[in-house]
Amino acid sequence: MRRRRFFAFGLGVAACAAGCGTERSRLSAAGTLARYTIVPGDPRWSRVARVLGGAVRDGESVLVGGPPGVRITVTGLPALATAEVNEGPSLIGSTTPLARLGGKVEAVLVSANSRFRTFEQFGAHLRARPDGTPLAGGPPGEPDHLLFGMIAKGLGADARQLDYTGFAGGSEAASALLGGKAAAATGALADWRDPIARGWVRVLAVSSARRVPGVEAPSLLECGVRVDFADWCAAVGPGGMSDDGRAAAIRLCETVTGSARWRRACRAGGWTSIPLSGDDFTVWLTSEIGRTRAVLRDLGMLTMSDTTCWGSCEHGH
Repeated sequence: MRRRRFFAFGLGVAACAAGCGTERSRLSAAGTLARYTIVPGDPRWSRVARVLGGAVRDGESVLVGGPPGVRITVTGLPALATAEVNEGPSLIGSTTPLARLGGKVEAVLVSANSRFRTFEQFGAHLRARPDGTPLAGGPPGEPDHLLFGMIAKGLGADARQLDYTGFAGGSEAASALLGGKAAAATGALADWRDPIARGWVRVLAVSSARRVPGVEAPSLLECGVRVDFADWCAAVGPGGMSDDGRAAAIRLCETVTGSARWRRACRAGGWTSIPLSGDDFTVWLTSEIGRTRAVLRDLGMLTMSDTTCWGSCEHGH
């Protein structure tokens, strides 16, 4: 596997530079000032942060309780994985989970002239020669790489042997694929719409549990790979939020994800709305952290000792 050192965005819970968040104030029904600062913990989720900030601005939610100046951070899978690799604070241990918001469905893609006409053909080659099937996607350890790791495990291949090259941007991965330097690539389906529409690349499979309307490709589940995956984003609050403050922030998230504003933003951004809030989200997040650690270990990016402290270490593992 080709590895590069990559740097943490962090979970976005540290103080952000002036102007990076959206701050609005609103009087609650009880007359208490509930002020929220919405911060994108990762620049790729800035648009989601603006949607949440717009809801606060327009009073689309009832903001009840909670101390003034509550910081809500929009973070997601890349930050979670980065924290694990860099032994940073656990997302659950250092924040108050509020709600999962949306995600980007990923795709497995090949060039239009690829000899792999189906995912089954690609999968058979990857299973037989994981080190002889050059793959491309985003930075090592981030969602594209994680997806290839899950696919390899689902096929029975050794993920440590994957010949994976991570790129900073999707255009570089596309160039590698179209230039014949990669046999396949992964990436957010929405980011590949143009080369798909131009007929430059073909989608072999999508990472969602069901097929994506308008895309002539099966899901990985249909192909026999038990993976339901998205590059997701979520809202978290500061650690140690009061019960009332947490409940009010969760109501904000639920109101936003149930709004027409959110549906329009999802269509414009190519996101899938996958809302899950409160305790249900915390349970899911715990499982997702475990899944991510397991894939990173399969890829050789974590050692066994990195993942066996089960909450006893300072990182909340």
